[in-house]
Amino acid sequence: MNLPNKLTVLRVIMVPFFVFFMLTDVGGEANKWIALALFCVASLTDMLDGKIARARNLVTNFGKFMDPLADKLLVCSAMICLIPTGKLSAWIVIVIIAREFIISGFRLVASDSGIVIAASYWGKFKTVSQMAMVIVLIADFGGVFDVIGTALIWASLILTIVSLVDYVAKNVQVLTQGGM
Repeated sequence: MNLPNKLTVLRVIMVPFFVFFMLTDVGGEANKWIALALFCVASLTDMLDGKIARARNLVTNFGKFMDPLADKLLVCSAMICLIPTGKLSAWIVIVIIAREFIISGFRLVASDSGIVIAASYWGKFKTVSQMAMVIVLIADFGGVFDVIGTALIWASLILTIVSLVDYVAKNVQVLTQGGM
């Protein structure tokens, strides 16, 4: 268990604590700030684990599998928690989560054919925009930040769709080789 994998596991462990503080009122107003801090730290581990793994040649199969899963758990949990607050529409969250299921299914079919599908830059932009969106929506500073939040929601949605189309277009051979 190398450092990048430990950071990935830490991110997964942080998700239930983040959700707890997002959905309960145990700490009152502090809950929002605790949840925000947990989300920011977890998001930073996403950036760090990849950089460390590549820089130190510590890329593992565990990391290749768990890192994107940890990202999906964190971001999708956050978006689901934002629905009851009224800050994020359910249909947007459904579109974003549907993309994740489609890409995960695509990766499974590809792996059955011995094909490894790397993350694209569009996918990375999508993840960064979603994390920024969640941070702005949780912080809820109001004023100009409401406009920034709305812009980030639309940017995240557009990047989600663009990354899906890019992913499928670049890997369409998986559909024919995978027996679909």
